Amino acid sequence: MKALHARLSLPLIVTALLAAGPVLAQDNWLTTWMASPQPTWGNELPLPSRIPEALADSTIRQKLRVSIGGSQVRVVISNEYGKQPLLIGAARVAAQEGATQVLKFGGQEQLSIAPGETRTSDPVALAVPDLGELVVSLYLPQRTPLTTFHWDGKQTAFIAPGNQVDTQQLEGKEQVEARLFLSDILVDAPLDSRALVVLGDSITDGNGSTLDSNRRWPDFLAQRLAAKNVAVLNGGISGARLLEDGMGVSALARFERDVLSKPGVKSVVLMLGINDISWPGTAFAPNTPLPSLDKLIAGYRQLIDQAHRHNLRIIGTTLLPFEGALQGSIIEHYHSAPKEQLRQALNRWIRTSQAFDAVIDFDQMTRDPRHLTRLLPLMDSGDHLHPGDAGNKVMAEGVELKVLF
Repeated sequence: MKALHARLSLPLIVTALLAAGPVLAQDNWLTTWMASPQPTWGNELPLPSRIPEALADSTIRQKLRVSIGGSQVRVVISNEYGKQPLLIGAARVAAQEGATQVLKFGGQEQLSIAPGETRTSDPVALAVPDLGELVVSLYLPQRTPLTTFHWDGKQTAFIAPGNQVDTQQLEGKEQVEARLFLSDILVDAPLDSRALVVLGDSITDGNGSTLDSNRRWPDFLAQRLAAKNVAVLNGGISGARLLEDGMGVSALARFERDVLSKPGVKSVVLMLGINDISWPGTAFAPNTPLPSLDKLIAGYRQLIDQAHRHNLRIIGTTLLPFEGALQGSIIEHYHSAPKEQLRQALNRWIRTSQAFDAVIDFDQMTRDPRHLTRLLPLMDSGDHLHPGDAGNKVMAEGVELKVLF
């Protein structure tokens, strides 16, 4: 009887499905690229912002490389640190060699983003391959203070007068190396895709790597993982700290924004703490004492707990050696014996506590075996703090992919 009932019901089921119309594929929006927003600063930090204070009647053009591709694209613009509405007069996106597409927000080509908010564009039918390049152009029609940016973009951006969003070759352009208002790219990715965030500081942000070359260690890791449909999101901020605000808010303050809220994220790699240790007593934090080991561990545990409450895997990394860092620069006293002792103690805890789901031992990969508190010369960009291109590649290739998920 059950078989007879099934045979009789099948035509009725098919008829009902046809009447309901075609079954549409479900979108799978995934973050494939990010640049963590930072507030601009004045004289309170020893490094210049290296961008204009404001722009008016200007076009900003920014190039980026995604990690995994998709059939549609969405662009996220941030006014997180703005004190006034951010007016975008026109916005465009294009593949590196492709036709320019109009970006709309809620069906409108112009938009106003309130202070403290972000806006995500409507989907654009734009096929982008894995590791493909996109170009985003924004027109600012009125005077706009540049209050939300990403300082160490490691990619040349162009600023030109007037509305040139549809111009292939900008005229009268000036160059900066920061990201301006652009914070995320989403793609409609294959259903088995997922994302990994690397939450870090200048070593993750790529300081010391070659400009316009995508040679940060997360870039090399993205090349290894693209074929596995894994997006690698660079959550590095140069000058970032675990516990306190620095050149951007602390990791404790930005974990929700830069990790938990990103569509598709399943794992996070945490590579923070060297600026908490090195900044005290320098021009960055002249009157700040060294944090205690217990306080740093408590900060790590707080992020581990947040990740686990959201069913995310969290991987810790040891901190790289930094003896001799920034000697001869405007930043003095970056390294000292007490700071080195704290780094070694924190690395021991990271390796042995089993608090993280896994550990990547970057200290072991990058240190000079003849001088364990220094970077191996092959890895060193020259400032004894940041790896160069070769060091970034070694770090990415040294990651065992099986520990990430």
